[in-house]
Amino acid sequence: MKATRDAYGEILAELGATNGDIVVLDADLSGSTKTAVFAKKFPERFFNMGIAEANMVGTAAGLAAAGKIPFVSTFAIFAAGRAWEQIRQSVAYPKANVKIVPTHGGVTVGEDGGSHQSVEDIAIMRAIPNMTVIVPADAVETRGAVAAAAAHNGPFYIRLGRNKVPAVFEDGHEFVLGRGNELSPGTDMTFITTGIMTAQALRAAELLEKEGISARVVHMGTIKPLDQECVVRAARETGAIVTAEEHSVIGGLGSAVAELLAETHPVPIKRVGIHDRFGTSGKAEELLKYFGLTPVDLVEAGKEIMERKLG
Repeated sequence: MKATRDAYGEILAELGATNGDIVVLDADLSGSTKTAVFAKKFPERFFNMGIAEANMVGTAAGLAAAGKIPFVSTFAIFAAGRAWEQIRQSVAYPKANVKIVPTHGGVTVGEDGGSHQSVEDIAIMRAIPNMTVIVPADAVETRGAVAAAAAHNGPFYIRLGRNKVPAVFEDGHEFVLGRGNELSPGTDMTFITTGIMTAQALRAAELLEKEGISARVVHMGTIKPLDQECVVRAARETGAIVTAEEHSVIGGLGSAVAELLAETHPVPIKRVGIHDRFGTSGKAEELLKYFGLTPVDLVEAGKEIMERKLG
């Protein structure tokens, strides 16, 4: 069990030791986003911009224009919200080499409540041209995604979480940008998931197997660009899809999958996520249950999609 934000702090410091062009900017939240690890090792390359997210992104764009590789961090609600125009105009439009890596995404932020629980950020970032959008499943994938972002030129949005999450990938897993990962085979239906919901889907697949339903689990660490071949193959081979994300069902992974299959290979689809509402205050596990994001909820979704498939 390890938080993706903790893995971010570690890999950022490691990359900083080998690449002197990496600089880090934070909006007075470095203790929470874990960029403080980098700041301690490389204080001359760390900039606390204060509670001024728009200015922070504009500064990062300027640093990128000067040849640096800026990593920008704050909470997801502030990165995608307060700095949206600067991200669009100063980063994505000119294809600036800026890496936006917010933490505290989704409802598992917990007691901070709906004002701080970003359930729209994937949709917002996915809609911006030139933006790559990544939601790692665990600490191992986070390390690979951050390293990939540093190595690739252009804008990146990597959404991380607050709480410790179970490992999905083994140490040494190779993160490949834009490639989905089939984690569990299945022939009757497919879970296509991202972020913390991948671990939930793996458990759901185990439960469904006991009831005679063979569920494939495909993790989509990269939301944009989507691994279209992987999605279409799952639809053709299993004939039914359940998507799951700790995000609104509007505009995120579920929308991306539904849009693709509607044009290429229509099959029954059910989107599991937040249904057009804000978050609320509570403990992370309570909120996952409240919003229907548990393995039990995924089992029910799997049974429902099988009924639709079989007609």
